[in-house]
Amino acid sequence: MTDADIGVIGGSGLYALLDDATELTVDTPYGPPSDPLVVGDLAGRRVAFVPRHGRDHRFPPHRIPYRANLWALRSLGVSQVLAPCAVGSLSAVCPAGTLVVPDQLVDRTSGRSQTFHDEGAVHVSFADPYCPTGRAVAVAVAAAAGWVVVDGGTIVVVEGPRFSTRAESQWFAAQGWSVVNMTAHPEAALARELALCYTTIALVTDLDAGVAEAAAVTQEEVFRVFASNTARLRELLHDIVGALPTAPECSCRQSLDGTDVRLQLP
Repeated sequence: MTDADIGVIGGSGLYALLDDATELTVDTPYGPPSDPLVVGDLAGRRVAFVPRHGRDHRFPPHRIPYRANLWALRSLGVSQVLAPCAVGSLSAVCPAGTLVVPDQLVDRTSGRSQTFHDEGAVHVSFADPYCPTGRAVAVAVAAAAGWVVVDGGTIVVVEGPRFSTRAESQWFAAQGWSVVNMTAHPEAALARELALCYTTIALVTDLDAGVAEAAAVTQEEVFRVFASNTARLRELLHDIVGALPTAPECSCRQSLDGTDVRLQLP
């Protein structure tokens, strides 16, 4: 079997998840995904995995084929997506190693393809970007596993690939936003356009540059902290996958109701 009902999009440092799995090359109207999808069993569920940046981390944040990744997952039957990622904290009370499950998003990117609807007017609701069911499961499972977990918060997404200036970081923090990242948008918006339940699981790898005069963020530090938590994060994803309901009681799958969808959805 090559179909799946849960998708996992691996962030920086999480380039593999499944053992004894089938690798699939999936064609999409938006080109190939970041890598061939890998489909297998995890915690009694069928899961499709794709590394967001590619297995060799060849795609920087602004070049990730977001549309192809989400379309490929949906074409395999995926209806729920877990999206682990690395983030910088905008508060000293949320140090490296903390797990944040955000409930809001602010887009500060530019020039990215952030919709499947290049023709016609299709406006989906995005007031609450993340699946409430997926978020609740992720928070409960992470807390039970002993993670320091923050339930809710706002992730601000910057264009990258550079890190923020101290002034930008201080501005983000002054708005009350929680963490900063380069990949959470347009991924979440595209998932909503495909009526997918989408949950971000954000691992804090550093304090952003403007927080309490923290040292400048480096790629080496981000990768080091994420790598040191990779095994534990895999275990957490296993447990979350096993705890996700087969029929979530949320409105994500009705997000296209009332819209004039001209796409031939997978």
